[in-house]
Amino acid sequence: MNFTLIICTYMRPNPLLTLLNSVKEQTLYPNEILIIDGSTNDETGTILESNKFQNLRYFKVPPEHRGLTKQRNFGVSKVANDTEVVCFLDDDTVLAPNYFEEIIRAYGVFPDALGVGGYINNESKWEKVTEDYVPTIKEFAYDGWKQKDGSRFVLRKRFGLDSDTKPGFLPEFSNGRSVSFLPPSGKIYEVEQLMGGVSSFKKSVFDKFTFSTYFEGYGLYEDADFTLRLSKTGKLYVNTNAQLGHFHDQSGRPNKYQYGKMVVRNGWYVWRVKYPNPSLKAKFKWHAIVLLLTFIRFSNIFTTNKRQEAFTEFSGRVTGWLSLFINKPL
Repeated sequence: MNFTLIICTYMRPNPLLTLLNSVKEQTLYPNEILIIDGSTNDETGTILESNKFQNLRYFKVPPEHRGLTKQRNFGVSKVANDTEVVCFLDDDTVLAPNYFEEIIRAYGVFPDALGVGGYINNESKWEKVTEDYVPTIKEFAYDGWKQKDGSRFVLRKRFGLDSDTKPGFLPEFSNGRSVSFLPPSGKIYEVEQLMGGVSSFKKSVFDKFTFSTYFEGYGLYEDADFTLRLSKTGKLYVNTNAQLGHFHDQSGRPNKYQYGKMVVRNGWYVWRVKYPNPSLKAKFKWHAIVLLLTFIRFSNIFTTNKRQEAFTEFSGRVTGWLSLFINKPL
């Protein structure tokens, strides 16, 4: 299958170069690489002039096309006519050598797939267990694997607010477990959400679907919005053999106040895309989780060294939550 790789980037020339060097080592190389640069300086273009990559085309977008979802839509508009699959990668990822080979293989295994996601292998530590293993409250277990559960999920369990769906599926009260809670089993799992920065889609998808420009700039949860809408029309999968590392470069990220607001407001938006008329119980749980996570962030003022960051994000979350009663995103 002919496939195009689109990398949307913003002020990250060096992480982008590291990613492209891992693309160069792929067992299956893209037929086309499109770099969609929203940077406000010329450093990314300069570094690509000095480092040549096969099949690469570079676009420096004007301000009106700047922002993750706008840059993705711009990139899709430039894809070659003979492309069958469009892959997206965050500019701070690094690929295992067989990443694209495994992505394309999944489309052969599941011809009905509208999209296939990759698997981030450097964010969780999994341990193989028996199929009937019963995890403690501080553990999460799935499909014969377990990992230590995050403190936020442990608290949610104690308050009866844990997700009641499989990883990659959204409960009625939202706040589910993402595809990052799928184990490194080597299997291909059906999901209804993909992480946008490690995703791919059949080109035909873009005849009817675009990335929502509601998500400005950094675009938090834009991937959930897109794939939840898409999953209503067909199948999505994650191939846990298509592995890569995600290194979360801090350059180009929003300030913590804006991030906190986006967590709440964008989260509400995505929830209502999937469930426009949730039950009263689901509404209660959604707000309860928002407030619980908000005050956990407040507690970080006293439990971490990054006190200013914690307070700023806490303030943004509170502002975002209160704003829902005055001006909802939808």
